[in-house]
Amino acid sequence: MLLEKVVAIVALSATLMDGSMKAALPDQNMDGTAFLVNRQHAVSKYFEPDTRKVNGPGMSQAMRPDAAQALEEMFAAAREDGINLSIVSGYRSYSKQSTIYSRKKAEQGQEAADRISARPGTSEHQLGLAMDLAKKGSTQLNTAFGKTDEGKWVSAHAHEYGFIVRYPEGSEDVTGYMYEPWHVRYVGKALAKELYESGLPMETFLSGYKLEVYDYLIHQATNEVLP
Repeated sequence: MLLEKVVAIVALSATLMDGSMKAALPDQNMDGTAFLVNRQHAVSKYFEPDTRKVNGPGMSQAMRPDAAQALEEMFAAAREDGINLSIVSGYRSYSKQSTIYSRKKAEQGQEAADRISARPGTSEHQLGLAMDLAKKGSTQLNTAFGKTDEGKWVSAHAHEYGFIVRYPEGSEDVTGYMYEPWHVRYVGKALAKELYESGLPMETFLSGYKLEVYDYLIHQATNEVLP
């Protein structure tokens, strides 16, 4: 009986929502916009997304086309509000992240490096969905950005264009990284709005979402009626 229920759950998972496990559990879809990357959830070292150059002030950087388009729209809206942002760092390959992490580790030690830099395979930048931002004319990435007009605007409006401030203040124990007001992650407008309104880090929010999916599947597999 237990095996039959497990099979039923798997079968339901395959047909739920858009007809695939990736649709049911978007945090596990590496090609989607909700794939969860952190110290426990890595990206394949062979994963290389399609990217294009982002048109905007600052460094010449690339992102996935959907994220790049959204970022350009966000920059345009910011300029209309008198806010001038600058591009600092976008897509990074596995090998580039490995070089960055090794340098940080050599300079500051492993413990310090792990707080400020992702190990290769655990960086959102490899997805092509993350961008580090600064004030126009600057490449400095520090927590002071969060107190600037630019940082406050990003915090308040990024979700309107599908981005979240990925490592919010006070969530280091959950995300594994220090507060980074400059690091935005593209997740799409719908999810960005939900994350922004919830006030939760991505890990916590997606854990709750998956529990709801599992609860639905279990109830369906056991023919129980949801309240």
